Amino acid sequence: MDEDASKPETPPGVASERQREEMESADDSPKMTDSLSQDTQEPAEGTPDSAGSLEAPQKSDLPEEAPQAGVSPDLSETSKEKHKAKAKLTVREVHTPKEKPPSPSPKEKGHKTPEKAAGPTAGREKAHSPGVVKGEKEQGLEKGQEKKQKQEAGLVATSHRSPRSPEQARSPKEPPSSLAESPTSSDAQGHPQVNQEVSLALRPPDSLSSSEETSVQTTQEDSKTSKRQINFSLTQAEEEKSIVLTAVPGMMFEDESRPLADHPLSLSWVFGYDNKLPVFNLLDDDRRVILYVAGHTAVIHDIFGNKQYLLQGHSSCVSCICVSEDKRWIVTADRSPESLIIIWDGYSAVPVHTIFDSHPGGGVSAVAISHNSLFVATVGAEEVQKTRIWDWTTGETTPSCSVDLLPEYSFQHYVAFSSRDHNELVSNSETQVIFYIWDCDVLHYFAPVLTEKTFDRSVGLFSQSLFHFSTPQAITGTMEGKMALWGPIAPPSKDPALNVKPYNMKVIKLVHLQREGISVLAVTDGNFVTCDTKGRVKFYDGDLQLVHWYSNLKVGPIRSISFNRNPPCPVDVSKYPMSCTLTGAPFVLRNFILSTSNSLVVHIKPEGLKISKCLEEPKDVVHAIACHPSKPLMAKGSLCGLLKVWHYKLDKYLVSRIFKSESIQALCYNHNGCLLAVGFASGAIRLLDSISLENDHPEPMKFSKGPITIMTFSHKSQYFATADEKLSVSVYKQFMKDGQKVWDLLAAVHSHCRPIRSLLFGVHLDSDEPRLLSLGEDKLLVEYDLEKTTRYNLAIHQRLRIEQAATPKCLAWHPPLTTEHFLLMANDAYKMKMYNVTTKMCRKTILGPTYGSPLEKILVLPLQEGRDPQKRYLAYITRDKVGLQVLPVDGNPHKSCTVICHPTGASNLACSYDGCHLFTAGSHDFTVMKWDVNLNALEAVVFLGGKDLIPYYNLLEGGREGLFFKELEDYFYYAQLIHQGINTMEPRKVSTHIPLEQIPFVMRAMGFFPTEDEIENMLNEVKFSEYLETGKQVTSINLGDFIKLYINHRPAFGLSRNEINHAFQILGYEDEDGEPTINRDDLLLLLQNTGEHFTETELAECLTTLLGVNPEGGRGEVGTYDPTGAEVFIEEDIPEEITAGHFTMNLLGLPLPEPTLGESETPISSELS
Repeated sequence: MDEDASKPETPPGVASERQREEMESADDSPKMTDSLSQDTQEPAEGTPDSAGSLEAPQKSDLPEEAPQAGVSPDLSETSKEKHKAKAKLTVREVHTPKEKPPSPSPKEKGHKTPEKAAGPTAGREKAHSPGVVKGEKEQGLEKGQEKKQKQEAGLVATSHRSPRSPEQARSPKEPPSSLAESPTSSDAQGHPQVNQEVSLALRPPDSLSSSEETSVQTTQEDSKTSKRQINFSLTQAEEEKSIVLTAVPGMMFEDESRPLADHPLSLSWVFGYDNKLPVFNLLDDDRRVILYVAGHTAVIHDIFGNKQYLLQGHSSCVSCICVSEDKRWIVTADRSPESLIIIWDGYSAVPVHTIFDSHPGGGVSAVAISHNSLFVATVGAEEVQKTRIWDWTTGETTPSCSVDLLPEYSFQHYVAFSSRDHNELVSNSETQVIFYIWDCDVLHYFAPVLTEKTFDRSVGLFSQSLFHFSTPQAITGTMEGKMALWGPIAPPSKDPALNVKPYNMKVIKLVHLQREGISVLAVTDGNFVTCDTKGRVKFYDGDLQLVHWYSNLKVGPIRSISFNRNPPCPVDVSKYPMSCTLTGAPFVLRNFILSTSNSLVVHIKPEGLKISKCLEEPKDVVHAIACHPSKPLMAKGSLCGLLKVWHYKLDKYLVSRIFKSESIQALCYNHNGCLLAVGFASGAIRLLDSISLENDHPEPMKFSKGPITIMTFSHKSQYFATADEKLSVSVYKQFMKDGQKVWDLLAAVHSHCRPIRSLLFGVHLDSDEPRLLSLGEDKLLVEYDLEKTTRYNLAIHQRLRIEQAATPKCLAWHPPLTTEHFLLMANDAYKMKMYNVTTKMCRKTILGPTYGSPLEKILVLPLQEGRDPQKRYLAYITRDKVGLQVLPVDGNPHKSCTVICHPTGASNLACSYDGCHLFTAGSHDFTVMKWDVNLNALEAVVFLGGKDLIPYYNLLEGGREGLFFKELEDYFYYAQLIHQGINTMEPRKVSTHIPLEQIPFVMRAMGFFPTEDEIENMLNEVKFSEYLETGKQVTSINLGDFIKLYINHRPAFGLSRNEINHAFQILGYEDEDGEPTINRDDLLLLLQNTGEHFTETELAECLTTLLGVNPEGGRGEVGTYDPTGAEVFIEEDIPEEITAGHFTMNLLGLPLPEPTLGESETPISSELS
């Protein structure tokens, strides 16, 4: 391993000693200044300055399906004149700010009135024309006419649905909306009325009447959008109350105080992000605010202010995200079965519209928002993909139009609107581009052909597609550095319907721009932007002539680019790069950010070429996290070898180190936090200084043959133990070597035959010596004898099987709340068990949290300052959730709460030293999340759940007044009669208790059939429940305690048909009908010889009782059993081949329903918080 390459990286200007002093004080964090190379980017010699003018292709260059007659593949004259005018620009002209043109009329924007929308070609002449530059006088005249029309006829409707009445009509710039704070109301006809808050937020200043428009102020220096003082139908109180209407950019960060949330667990910070999704630049002036996705959360991150605002609303990972052109509206979507789409106000972070079931059966794979922010387009991820358009501002939750795509077009992963006409869209997969035209309620589409045979050259996989900003053409980038140019070409067809878009869109040219693959396409200020897999950014004009490029950014493969919403206001244009045109004029460019597949986000300021780092996170999965035992430090390690330490009170990164060619699998601090142990996938272990991350041990210790999974130190760091994927437990100890203490292997042993789930040190009750235990999926709890362990011989003190059928998941020391000390174990049957630390007897079985999947890891929270030491709490993670549990556990469901943390799976859990924060690591989303703990909120939930038996009654079918409880009550008192004797003539003694020996019979009567081992655990639980307090054994149980015992011991979700079918599939075979079947003789042998012992007499009694031969109640009532004739009766009444259905319905007499989602582990993506 290259030692130099793995040296710890300390932020510039921060010394190691200063780090140590500041971390010990825990008041401030070292200053960090991340910057990349700031070399000025100049065009290199020999680099082509253009991709070639897009002149009309020659006949040999055109594909066969593109006819020559009547075709003009050239770009528009307007674009050419614009290109020629660039050579005449002077420095003074660059300084001249552009005047904002007045808002065009609906006709200029390509809108059509419903009366003209007779077909896909009606009213399209102006919508698809390149446009004509008009004089100021003519523009003002049109604007005045537009205002006059609005005053005379109201807001003229521009709809793509059926015609509406004038009262329901609205302007394209005046959309109503459904706001989360203000529900949408309806008129008498049931049509949604205009939501004034979002409508006013979307309306441009020039669309307001003179009586409405009072003040519009914009200042680019402070990057704030002015508030609109509008005298609309909203009252002054309503305007002040509306968050969306009064929102300004960055307002969510203005509140400095962040009070503790009212929930027991609240997400407060996210470390890392999903590098597969784009990162957006929301603000880039006084504040530098970016937007990215982390799991199921969208994060608005203020880089300068070091703050995060979290957009939480999805229960599954966000699959795609987009932002409107003005950076006001954010759209997020996921791929859950609910296929949720949420539109957020980017200024106030308020969700203004939610769409459920947008693409049932697959979710959303791509999303885009139109340039006027009125429409959202989505492409589904179903087996048969659908493209849909949503008019979200009306508050409707059904698509305006939808179309099914043919499977041969392959998986469409990108979609975009045209900036010239929102009725035009384009999407693409890796092999197919599709063009769309939205006409009324119909979405027409066409998939032109582009293969290697089209131009007799390779094309490459498609990345992204965009429409031209000034012509009806479109472009597509490929991963071979080529650019495909599409345009309308009239085919020699007699059908006039094929001479209109999208049916006339054909490939015109295939331009080879570069060697590297084009991964990103964008448009800014009349220029195309391409980003590639080598980290280069290039700018082209409308004719695809190269204008400028950045080639030495050294950021890695680029995933996205996002520009500042405000145009540049240069003070000194000489600081801007020179364009590579003939004139060499300064190329004035907006600031922008780049995100890469290496999880790096950088900000680039072209003026003087200032490059600064916004984020640098692991590019691979994070499995290893650990918290310092006495300081607010959290270490996280990734499979890419990046180790980072964060100050989680300040939310600042302190120091990092990269281990090349290594994957970090586990992390652990020692008892005083001086050492940080790092376990790798290679089996190596490094001990580092916890502050500087320098090597504390000269060489890595490599004694494990498999990846390290668990590491732990003893309470005084006398020992250090590890577990690996090869099922070995290794113990390390300090030895004297050359006059110094060094860590070395003491001994190792292969103690389990299944994966090791837990490894923990403890302390013996009668001494201060450490003890070591391990728990495996082989159902074994192993305790090691450290005192008798010698070099290379790890002694085992006890090996105990603690589960009969369930699989153990995790283990922890229960806090000493009573005089008896316990081990707390959770299994995959949603049960938690408490074992005596000395005898290992199961003392209690409790129903654990049932939130879709079993507990995967548990931690006892440290005692918070000022809290009652007799009130302790447990933190846990399930497959995708994090939760809290009040100790001691007793089966009360209200004592537990949970929230979704990582929908694709949680891999690890850590707790801060003060118990105020939890940290969870995702198994696939590259993130670590910090959760604030509010124990008072948890106690409030417990209080509201009720006292005594009220929470347990709700777990019974029908509750306290239901038939199930009445039946249980009858069986309980019937058990007293049996105990006293059915035929006795003695006076009856009515009691509220039944003897312990009657517990199994009542349990079976209620439909719970415990094994002998479970019966023994139940009896011991009741028998010794008061032994330490009174010194006596309990011999009876009352009804309330029996209800608790029944709820805690019965299967969490009952017995399902699937479980019986699964058992028959394993033990038997399938019959002619495909149903699991077991031979009768084989079943009888299995019942006697497999599992718990079943004598022949007991089996005969059980079967004859089930078949109704014995007196009701069997031996439990009559006291004797005669097995004579049982064999013949069993052969006559039980068929030779027993199916699972016959065994369930006829033999057991259980009409089992089909399992529901609550009876089994639900899919991760379908679970809600």
